[in-house]
Amino acid sequence: MQNEHTPMEDAANAVGTVVEKAQEMGQAAVEKAQQVGQAAVEKAGAVISNVRDTAAQTASTVTTAVVKRAKAVRKAAKKRVAAAQKAVKKAVAGARKAAKKAARKAAPKKKAKPAKKKVAKTAKRKKGRRTTLYSSKGKKLYAVRDAKGHFKDIQTYKRAHTMDMKRKSKAEVAAKAKKKGKKAKKK
Repeated sequence: MQNEHTPMEDAANAVGTVVEKAQEMGQAAVEKAQQVGQAAVEKAGAVISNVRDTAAQTASTVTTAVVKRAKAVRKAAKKRVAAAQKAVKKAVAGARKAAKKAARKAAPKKKAKPAKKKVAKTAKRKKGRRTTLYSSKGKKLYAVRDAKGHFKDIQTYKRAHTMDMKRKSKAEVAAKAKKKGKKAKKK
């Protein structure tokens, strides 16, 4: 059975590998610089012991040159280490960014609400919508639409207006009931 890794674990492993590799490179560069420095100092010591009797001044010049060279090599090694560290930081930042992006993609998305509820809400809102039209004879008409916007009924303005006047609104019905309740209490 294989282990399944998440994108975050894979990204973390990749970052760890990059960091380890950069550290190894930096350590190798430092060790090389130390070896070169030690070799240079040893060589300078050998040159000094051989030439000490014949040319003391020449030996001091060589020592100075070797020390300068060792400093230059050490400085170059430090630059390489700093560049490697900078590259590692950049790689880590890139890997973190990629891991974050992968985590966002892997996150569950919100489910869409069912369309039936939306249609029901629009049906409530569009319940009494009418479009005014005119017949070929010039009579005013009302076109009543359903929730989907299709024509449900076409009425003359006169007939629709009469029905509207006969119907009472909820507020009128409530006011009438309240008025009746007050009259009943007074008696």
